[in-house]
Amino acid sequence: MNKCHAITVSSDGSLCLVRHSISAPGENEVLIRVYAAGVNRGDIKQKYGDYPSLPESASAVLGLEVSGVIEEVGSHVSQWQRGDRVCALLMGGGYAEYCLAQATHCLPIPEGFGFIEAAGLPETFSTVWQTLILQARLRRGESLLLHGGASGIGVAAIQIASRMGVTVLASAGSERKCRACIDLGARHAINYRQDDFESIVMELTNGKGVDVVLDMVGAPYARKNVNVMADQARLVYVAGDSGGTVDFNVRDIMLRRLTITGSTLRHRSISEKREILRELQNAIWPQLESGSIKPVIDKVFSLEQAQQAHDYLEQGKAIGKVVLGVR
Repeated sequence: MNKCHAITVSSDGSLCLVRHSISAPGENEVLIRVYAAGVNRGDIKQKYGDYPSLPESASAVLGLEVSGVIEEVGSHVSQWQRGDRVCALLMGGGYAEYCLAQATHCLPIPEGFGFIEAAGLPETFSTVWQTLILQARLRRGESLLLHGGASGIGVAAIQIASRMGVTVLASAGSERKCRACIDLGARHAINYRQDDFESIVMELTNGKGVDVVLDMVGAPYARKNVNVMADQARLVYVAGDSGGTVDFNVRDIMLRRLTITGSTLRHRSISEKREILRELQNAIWPQLESGSIKPVIDKVFSLEQAQQAHDYLEQGKAIGKVVLGVR
């Protein structure tokens, strides 16, 4: 067994199924027999060559999160053994029948979860945890404006924030998606195709604004995001999908003591990711196992249908996660 099926990007920019070499794990790595892989916007950006400062160690095989069974462990790995069921955060390589992962970037699959549900956890929930909890310092009793409320990140963020006692206002692109946001725990959902989120947020907060804004849109929302921020509020960017060059009034930021920050998970160090995952396991895994927080899987495609999965995600139809069923 020295090769497996995997998905790479062809010269014309489409996805193609290839035979890919299976590497032995390094001393701190594990080899995973992949059963399912989460599909993320980062995969699509990499496909188009639009990923910001793609790390040199990123695999040509797409895929940032998987679930599966450990096939082999490296010589320095003691916490896992062959046959363990895990989900893992990757630098890349997840759209394949086998992949390598750092041993410390694996988590046990939550009790009662199948491979499909578990595949959508590591990248998505880690992104929400690092941005909302570690960077924005979101606290009980605060308010959150969440753009992209029906996205994979959005459905995770709504649940995490609302369960910790945060008032969540979400924006989404259809009435169907808005209803999904409400069902997941948002206090109010704004259809941005029909309504102006700035005026609605200010009305809902009695003119105060919100404590935290989580945005993946970028430039078109920049000024409005600042306008709906309360004094000492925090704006966190997880992407700038509609434009990365923004225009702020610096005086507003100074006078109201606003914080504007952002992060990408893929560029974080091995040790930083390990700590994020450790906190996630301690804080969120019990809620997943109790059913307080639930994975939201919109649609499952086969590995061979990876291009269709990307097309579906790009069309903006999904509520929650799109997953590739590998086995």
